[in-house]
Amino acid sequence: MQVFKYPEPENWTDILRRPVMDNLRLLDTVQEILKTVREKGDTALLDFTRRFDGVELDSLEVNQWEIDTAGVVLPVNLKAAIQVAANNIRKFHLAQVQRPEVIETMPGIRCWRKSVGIEKVGLYIPGGTAPLFSTILMLGIPASIAGCNEIVLCSPPDKTGKLHPAILYTASLVGITKIYKIGGVQAIAAMAFGTTTVPRVFKIFGPGNQYVTAAKQLVQQQGIAIDMPAGPSEVAIFADSSANADFVAADLLSQAEHGVDSQVLLVTTDESLIGKVKAAIMQQIEHLGRKNFAAKALDNSKAVLVPDENIGIQLLNQYAPEHLILATDRATALAEKVINAGSVFIGHFSPESVGDYASGTNHTLPTNGYATAYSGVSLDSFVKKITFQQLEEHGLQQIAATVITMAEAEGLDAHARAVSLRTESARFTGEIKPD
Repeated sequence: MQVFKYPEPENWTDILRRPVMDNLRLLDTVQEILKTVREKGDTALLDFTRRFDGVELDSLEVNQWEIDTAGVVLPVNLKAAIQVAANNIRKFHLAQVQRPEVIETMPGIRCWRKSVGIEKVGLYIPGGTAPLFSTILMLGIPASIAGCNEIVLCSPPDKTGKLHPAILYTASLVGITKIYKIGGVQAIAAMAFGTTTVPRVFKIFGPGNQYVTAAKQLVQQQGIAIDMPAGPSEVAIFADSSANADFVAADLLSQAEHGVDSQVLLVTTDESLIGKVKAAIMQQIEHLGRKNFAAKALDNSKAVLVPDENIGIQLLNQYAPEHLILATDRATALAEKVINAGSVFIGHFSPESVGDYASGTNHTLPTNGYATAYSGVSLDSFVKKITFQQLEEHGLQQIAATVITMAEAEGLDAHARAVSLRTESARFTGEIKPD
């Protein structure tokens, strides 16, 4: 862990810079896979699965027997845990449902906005180094609440040609039935362009490695919406003398174990805490099954000593972390000063891992500094918001002069005429009230 003591603000940018991912090396590969799937469909998908996943498949689609079997073989305690998490996530996202509110901007002029679910969405669920079945809850539940008519899920098969039973059970729990054994760039291509087997979708969600990330960005250029730009997972922690070093170390490691490119940052006002945290990390890392991943990630980790909490929060707002933990007795007050973060964890007993799984909030969040402008996935991510307006005759009469004046000033005579023809024509009556 690199340590920086009281750095000047002009040096913050260099200290906080994430490692640059060289996408140029892989773009040609990604573009070729996208092109091949678009041209050859299922044949290409089966070929890429053979090459990249090392398995020969007879069918890309998961059948009902496989889904039913997953529910049998999965441990009872894990199924119960998934159900608790699902209930909390559903409760949190149901509260985000917005009913149309009709606003009368002038007498006889009514305007409103209505949320309509995106008809077809695709979910990509990684299954390589870790089967992220929790992401199915985070994406499938709001998609269902939003009213998305078709939810397609793709995840890479293991060497036996199967998906992890937790992935299948969780998908079934949230009502996803169109499940395909497809991973990597080819999965993004299948959902973006459609094949004989895999339906084309309008928006693609889900995390992935640098190849998947590049694929999502490239299909976005071709008119397919994606959830957000994504990079390696990251956590930042603000801690002071009230923090528990063991807790802080565990939180840093919980993010570092995601992968070798994960980012972890500690910002503190207590110099002695840095040494305590480093010692706790060395002790705890020996007990991790993913020790090698965590150790590699920690090679790029940083600890920054700041003179006071205000400077610390300013630095963290500049960093704009995916996850921000406030490990201090003053966490509630400091949370009010956070303006750039994907998700904030307030206090000593709010570990980031709870948000990853079961508190109810969504764990699909902006990384790589995108929290300065992007929100995490929510119910809004799965809907389009359509505006409506309805004018009665007297409403149009009241606003006609305003619209005609503005349209003529812009040189758009047809716009003005669309209003004047109505106001000058024979009167009409009748109205249709919005639902």
